[in-house]
Formats: sequence, structure tokens, C-alpha cells
Amino acid sequence: MSGIYIHIPFCKQACHYCNFHFSTSLKKKDELVAALAKEMELRKDEFKNQVVETIYFGGGTPSLLSIDELRFLIDEVYKNYDISENPEITIEANPDDLISNSVSLNPAEVRPPTIFKDYKTIGINRLSIGIQSFFEQDLKLMNRAHNSEEAIKCLEEATKHFDNISIDLIYGIPGMSNERWIQNIDTALAFNIPHISSYALTVEPKTALETFIKKGLVKNVDDDLAQEQFHIMIEKLEKAGFIHYELSNFGKPEYFSRNNSAYWQGKPYLGIGPSAHSFDGKHRGWNVPNNSKYINSLEKNVVPIETETLSITDHYNEYVMTGLRTIWGISLEKIEEEFGEKYKTYLLEQSQKHIIEHLMYLEDGKLLVTKKGKFLSDGIASDLFMLN
Repeated sequence: MSGIYIHIPFCKQACHYCNFHFSTSLKKKDELVAALAKEMELRKDEFKNQVVETIYFGGGTPSLLSIDELRFLIDEVYKNYDISENPEITIEANPDDLISNSVSLNPAEVRPPTIFKDYKTIGINRLSIGIQSFFEQDLKLMNRAHNSEEAIKCLEEATKHFDNISIDLIYGIPGMSNERWIQNIDTALAFNIPHISSYALTVEPKTALETFIKKGLVKNVDDDLAQEQFHIMIEKLEKAGFIHYELSNFGKPEYFSRNNSAYWQGKPYLGIGPSAHSFDGKHRGWNVPNNSKYINSLEKNVVPIETETLSITDHYNEYVMTGLRTIWGISLEKIEEEFGEKYKTYLLEQSQKHIIEHLMYLEDGKLLVTKKGKFLSDGIASDLFMLN
């Protein structure tokens, strides 16, 4: 199994917390779409022995692309790669884009819900909708392009046409009480959404949020409150039948993200687009995070990518980091087979203090984090890393 990720680096406006690569100017959208197709063509030999089972449009905001542009890119994937019979094809979408292309918030104006039907027509079978919060004050603080009414209306319409829907929610937002966080979760559950991705708000460098906090315009993130809200979410979603299969992801049975699960399990993926990352099992690559440089390079039939060959220690550290975040844990058998007795011994030694503190446990030959340790998974993983 392998996957193709396509990065669409455009947004209507910059969210205050985001440090992903994007542009708020759509002037070069046509050239960018052509460059994405050219990169797919130039890199097809990298996947000549792979069957692609997932196609993921991420960003940025992929829902800014027209149906014709999305159809063109999906066709290019099929033209250049061997695609499985029933691939998972996901598009990340913002509520305002879905609403503006489907229904009117004005009751006197009725428009057919075309966007959802059009997505299905071109093969998209999974939506990942960036709700983030159902409350106006949170959306304004984060500078989201949609409002709370659009968030609700979007899900009302989307659930009429799509079964496989994921939404993003953010916790730990300054000023968000536990009560408001519970209301966010309850609202999502009311729509019977089968997958929720939820992240703690983090203060990334060189973002507007960092500047506002430094100036005292916004309260800093409260890590203790974020941890409380993380555990509230686990309790409520597990009671509702969700499986907490990865640190930030909850899915009903049969609704795990096939795309993201492949990342966490170390399967190969091809990243298409500016700033997109790729992995083939031995090498990691990343494209230039600049739209103009990306386009200009591909106009010359050159993929603007840098690569590195991963050492055995790099592989070990990456497996520890991803494995510990998931329900699949870290397999001691895999550690010994792929990395050797030295790494297995080191891992067991380093994990002992976390086991004693009830942050980790060993079961059926796998190391996993406890409920108490889940929020601390990344920190625990770094303590298990092997230093070169």
C-alpha cells in the first residue's frame, strides 16, 4: 500500500496559529495546478512498483480549487500511477467554501447542493472539514474564514451526501472553558460524524498568534487546561463508540483514515506540491516551500526536491515516535528484526521509568502508552530516542 499527498498551497486568509506553507494570493493557481501535474509525471517511476490506495488533497485549502481543477489532478494521478480498485480519496475543505458552492444561508434563496455531488462524481469519497470550533469567539481569535453558522450549515448539508466525514476540532484555545469544549464535542456527535481529528492549539514561531501573545493581546496557551480538555475528549468520544487510534485521531470502526494510518505505520508516500514531503522507506524528501520557485523549476522539467538517506538510528527514532502515538504501539519483535538486539535492549531500558510511573505498559510484546501517558506521548518518545 502507498499513498499520494497533493499539497494545495492557497488560503483565503491566514489563520493566526498556522505555520504551514500557503499563499493568500491565487494569481498563480493555474500555473500551480499545471506544475502539480508535471511533478506527477516526472516522478511516476518512483512508484512504478507501488499500488496507490490513498489520494489526499491537503493544504492550504484544497476546497479553493474548482471541480474541473480537482478532476484534472485526479485524472493525472490515474494516468501516471497504478491505483487500487477502491482508493480512499480525501479532500480537506473549509465550511465557507462548501457552503458558498452548495446552499445559501438566506432562506429566500435556494441553490442545489452541487459541490457535494460534484465531489462524489469525480471520485472524492472522504471529506476532512476544518471546523475547529462551533463558537464565534474561538473562530475570530483564530482568524478562521468561516463563522459558527456556516460550520453548522456545512455539516447539515455534508452529512446528506457523504458518510465518510472527518472534522477538525482544536482544544486549549485561550478563553475556552471546559464547558464550551464539551459543547463543541456534543455538537460534533449530534451530526453522527464518524471521525474526529483534534489538536491542542500550539503557539508556532513566526505566527500572528505568537505576536499577539507576546504583546499581551491574547492570553497564552494553558497546558494544564489543554490536558484536561484532552482527557475530557477521550472520555466522551470513547463512550460514543470512537476508537482513539492515534494521539490526535478518533474513528468509529471502519472509519480510520487510511491515508494517515499509512504514514504512522511507515508505509511509502509521495508528496506532490510545494513543501510536500515524501518517504520511500529509505529516503525522505521535501519540495521547496515556495510557489514561484516550485512552478519555475517544473516548467524546466526539474523537481525542486531535497532528499536525505535515513540512517538506521533515524529509522528507529521515527518508528518509536509514530508507533507510540498509535494503538499499534512499538513492536519489540519489529525492533529486534529491523534494528537489532542493541536497539531493543536500549528501548526496554529507557522505557522502564515510564512503566514505573504508569505512563507506559508492555502487552503482547508491544510497548504502549497508558491513558495517563497519552498527552505526553511525544515527550516520552523523545526520551526513547537513540542518539547518534
